[in-house]
Amino acid sequence: MLRVALATLRTRGGAFAATFAALLLGASVITACGVLLESGLRAAAPPERYDKAPLIVAGRQSVDLEVKSADGSVYDSSQPLSERPRLDASLAAGLAALDGVASVVPDRGATVRLLAGDRIVTGANGAVPQAHTWRSRVLGGFGLTEGHSPRGARQVVLDTDLAARAGLRTGDSVRLMASSTPLTFRVAGLVALDGGRTPRQAVLFASSAAMERLVPRSGTAVDAFGVFTRPGVDPSKVAPAVEQVLAGHRAAVHTGDGRGEAEFTDVAVGAAGLVQLATAIGGNVLLVAVFVLCATTSLAVRHRRREMALLRAIGTTPGQLRRMITAESAVAGSVAGVLGCPLGVGVVYWLSGQFAGRGLVPPDFRPVVGPLPFLAAVGATVLTAVTAALVAARGTARVRPTEALREASADGAGLRRGRLVTGGVLLALAASVLGLGLGYRTDFMTLVGLANSLVLVLVIAAAVLGPLITRAATALLAPLLVRTGVTGWLAAANSRARAARTAAAVTPLLLSVSFAATVVFTQTTQLHQAAHEIRSGTVADQILDAPHGMSPDLARRAAELPGVKAATGVVRSEAVGVGTLLGTEETVSLTAQGLQPSALSRTVDLDVREGDLSALTADTVALSTTAASWLGLGVGDRARLHLGDGTPFSGEVVAVYGRGLGFADLTFDHDLLLSHTGARVDRSVLIESEEDGVPGLSALVRRYPGTSVSGTPAAGARVAEQQASAWVNYVVVGVIIAYTALTVVNTQAMNTVTRRREFALLRLTGTSRSQVLGMMRRESVTVAAVGGLLGTVLAVPPLALVALALTGGPLPTVPVLGWLAIVGSTALLAVAGAMLPARLMLRVRPVDAIGTRE
Repeated sequence: MLRVALATLRTRGGAFAATFAALLLGASVITACGVLLESGLRAAAPPERYDKAPLIVAGRQSVDLEVKSADGSVYDSSQPLSERPRLDASLAAGLAALDGVASVVPDRGATVRLLAGDRIVTGANGAVPQAHTWRSRVLGGFGLTEGHSPRGARQVVLDTDLAARAGLRTGDSVRLMASSTPLTFRVAGLVALDGGRTPRQAVLFASSAAMERLVPRSGTAVDAFGVFTRPGVDPSKVAPAVEQVLAGHRAAVHTGDGRGEAEFTDVAVGAAGLVQLATAIGGNVLLVAVFVLCATTSLAVRHRRREMALLRAIGTTPGQLRRMITAESAVAGSVAGVLGCPLGVGVVYWLSGQFAGRGLVPPDFRPVVGPLPFLAAVGATVLTAVTAALVAARGTARVRPTEALREASADGAGLRRGRLVTGGVLLALAASVLGLGLGYRTDFMTLVGLANSLVLVLVIAAAVLGPLITRAATALLAPLLVRTGVTGWLAAANSRARAARTAAAVTPLLLSVSFAATVVFTQTTQLHQAAHEIRSGTVADQILDAPHGMSPDLARRAAELPGVKAATGVVRSEAVGVGTLLGTEETVSLTAQGLQPSALSRTVDLDVREGDLSALTADTVALSTTAASWLGLGVGDRARLHLGDGTPFSGEVVAVYGRGLGFADLTFDHDLLLSHTGARVDRSVLIESEEDGVPGLSALVRRYPGTSVSGTPAAGARVAEQQASAWVNYVVVGVIIAYTALTVVNTQAMNTVTRRREFALLRLTGTSRSQVLGMMRRESVTVAAVGGLLGTVLAVPPLALVALALTGGPLPTVPVLGWLAIVGSTALLAVAGAMLPARLMLRVRPVDAIGTRE
């Protein structure tokens, strides 16, 4: 059968163009997702400040929580932490007492902002510098290039790249800002990495006294310990003893390249997000690929019914037909998979730049290209092609030879019983999912999960019942077509008689519109609701912002100004908890904000549904309705969470509020949350002033360079994060539309090309060229209208569930221009895919066309 399959591919190359193109696109996207997935799993950065210490002890950058699956089994689930965990300085004594340990050097750091005039200077990757004690310099490869070590409380040493960016040299004065107004230091010297490399993270070194001046009370915890072994002692022999000392502490030992993970925590956080992005995009594309290829392959097989009928009539068995079709698809899938791999690599590099620009991965992220994604892409492409071929060949192979010859020239009378039963079961399942969602209308996470399942079930049901639905839809449109004249009558007759052919063209349109509308309008609903909550919930009339955050000291000083009723800094972080979705527990990372309880009610209105925000303290927490739904908690319950640095938190829930989408999932006491962040800065300051304003505010703000004052709430970090997430979903939609667009064009073209004899016969019986084109125009518009309207209808139930989850009402935010763009683009492709081949075929004389082979 392989020889026959290869011969068929050589002589019928055009018939396999649609399937090959779909496989090629699928292979490229799967390759891209595989490379991104491998890059996330193998993400690493070589150590810089830690590359001289053989062992680095640092806090674990993830938290492992025990969760329970739906079947009752228990397992550990890991969730990355957004902040750097800190360690108790007393651990140094236990580490230093171990056999084979020569010395233990603590590393204590702080985020600072270096000022050049009123400009904040950043390093190579756009991040503000990190200040570290001079003693910790021995841990890494930084060496003095000029000057001397910092002495006293007013000297610092800068790395050469940072100094060049700020225009500073040894002996110059430099202003640094951390927890207060800018402080002036003198540049005592410059350091550089071995070999003159540009550091990934801009750094400056200071004495312990200078660090205390920059960040008071910074000596209670350390970022990491560098452990140096005695000469001749293998560090791997010491590591087990170090781990024993760390028992009971949330700490880990890093050696080799793993030391870079301890130094650059953003790599681990970005890698975890990249894995989620790759699996989400790859899963959606693979799902669409199966639908599209099944439809395209089924259409290609249907167009070869005469060939199949003849093969059956001369003695070919059903098994041989299946093997032939499977072999053809396997060969096409293998070639497409191999050719799609280099295209996927190009997609990866484009996506990497886009992800970095939106803060989803570190700015210096570089993909890791290995052989596994290529092997997986080729294997998945071949498997998908073979699966689609087996599905398409089932009906053709089962038909008896006499029936095959009789049915070769017409569509079947209707759907088989098994397909009708399957479609009915799917519709019943969709109805039950919708009913379940309406019953859980107050449970956010359940509604979102059900909405995602509902659109999938509806699309599958529509694909299974495609001919039946299409026949009913065209019957409704037939009277309109007939009124347009003889060409409309021909279009209506063709659409009814060739329902299977019409359904094959409608299915990819329906798939594209329903998936795209659900994803896009979910994002527009979320973004619109978040912006509305920010506008409605911001009571403060003066808002201070800064690109890299502000010193907490600013909010305290603002609160003391005459004319200020209330002022609070807003600190942002994340917290990890265990939530439940449809009976299955999962770890979840929730956004968190910290505000001063005394100023909370005067600066924001979080729309409290239960409880009282005035009861917020360092031992309590307030939850949004989304977080309360996910965690299964209410007022009076005890929330068990892990803060951004992994510190366990157990506190009573004092309130549940409705505006979590615009603000945060969790609200903590300001000082509590601030103490568990790495940067220790406020993201904004909210001020409620008297009617006469605050005369001294402008003067205060000028003392904190980079800070701006606004009277209206900006979109904020919360909405910016949602916009980045929305962009990822738009990428998914773009891939789906591109995939289905290719399929729509190819399906329409294949349907049109197989009608060469029909067009010739119509012209020989007196039909003009313009009338044939008019008939095709009306048929293609019918296909576009049915696909667009049915796709829109299928998107309504899942979008209603999403709207219930986000807004409490069933109406999503659907921009008319967005809907027109989705439906119009797919409709345009459907019309073009039919009309262009029709025009080309009508250039051939009818007497020549009617004698050509099928």
